[in-house]
This record gives sequence, structure tokens and C-alpha cells, in this order.
Amino acid sequence: MPVAAWEAAAKQADTGLDNTAHWHGLVGGLGIDGTRPVAVYDDGRLTEAARVWFVLQHFGVLAAVVDGGWPLIYARAGFSVETIPARPLAATFRAGRRSEQVGLVTRADVREALDSDARIFDARTAAEFAGEDLRKNARGGHLPGARRVGHADLIGQDGRLKSPNEIRLMLTEAGFQAGERIITHCDGGGRAALAALAAVEAGFSKVDAYYLSFSDWAKDESCPLVAGDV
Repeated sequence: MPVAAWEAAAKQADTGLDNTAHWHGLVGGLGIDGTRPVAVYDDGRLTEAARVWFVLQHFGVLAAVVDGGWPLIYARAGFSVETIPARPLAATFRAGRRSEQVGLVTRADVREALDSDARIFDARTAAEFAGEDLRKNARGGHLPGARRVGHADLIGQDGRLKSPNEIRLMLTEAGFQAGERIITHCDGGGRAALAALAAVEAGFSKVDAYYLSFSDWAKDESCPLVAGDV
């Protein structure tokens, strides 16, 4: 599936994730009609698979990420490998009733959450969090009160997500408590989706993702930022 095209569409005002009709075409174009579960894998980074998983579950598709991605599939499953590009037959897709595991929140939602008991889960690198790495943003730093657990810390040496117990301990040590609302973000959505998936796997039940993430927050000068590490 065209990850770059989906990523671009989600960030445009006229084709964002609130434009359900547009996404009917994108999802249906992959042959997904919403009646069968969907397994998603990527090249092993897990962030792109998590991005697709997040979008699909947002629109009511029963989806799951293949832990470890293509490297583990190829090494362990013994499947035959096809090299001919897949050309799926388009299907008619209509978003189902949203019972998603992870909700979608906007910049306005996050601003309100800063004054609530919600916890902000920053899945970026330490340099991004401290404001040393701006990426393509004009401003750097982190959201007030945010706690950082880098997405790479969630993945073990075998390329798979760490165990639920390991992730739960990691998040607890970072200040996240069971029963609290957690809002994940990164810079552009993929790492935020993976962080949300990891939190759900670890047993946290109130998880949302700020999919447009830090790049969306930083461009609004009225949105507060804190510089430096904590």
C-alpha cells in the first residue's frame, strides 16, 4: 500500500482523517471491504505498519500489526516469496461503527487535555524532546508535562515489540499509570501510532493518538513548548 500517499493525505485539510468519503476510496482501493480482518506488515521498522493499523482501526476495520514485520516473516514462516507487484481489485468500503482501540485527537483536544489529568506520551528521540533536533519545524522542545519514551525503546533486539510486562514497567517508570488517559504523539504520526499500539498491548485502556503530532503543534505559535530535557 502507498504509505507516502496515505501520510500526505492525512496531513492535508481537504483529505484529512475527518474526510471519511476520501478514505473510503483509499481503503477500498486496496481491496479492503471491512468484512475481513487485515494484517499489516512493513520492512521491520514497525512504525509504518502501525501508521496503517491506526488509520484502518480508526475507520472500523479489524486490523493487526505483524510483529517484527517482513524480516521475521521471511526468516521464520517459510512462505514462498512473490516478486510480481500486487494489483488488488478495488472494493466498496464504508467506515464501520468506530470501536477503535485508539482514538484520534486534534490539536484543540490536546490543548484541553493539558489542563486535565491526561498524560502526554512523547515517542520522539531525546534530541527532539530537548529541542536540539528541530527536524523541519520552526520551533522545538516538548509539550508541557510530556513524558518521553522513545519509540525505539519499545522494540527489542529481535525487532519485535517488547513484552507487555516490559512495556508496562517502562511506561510506569516514566509516570504513566493504569486507568489514566494517555495521548501519544511524535513528529509525523508513525511513531505515535506505534506508541499507542504498545500502550494498548501493555494493558492501558484509555489511549488516544495525536496523529498530526508535534509538527502540527509547533506551527501554531499559541501552543506552548518547553525546551530542555527532563
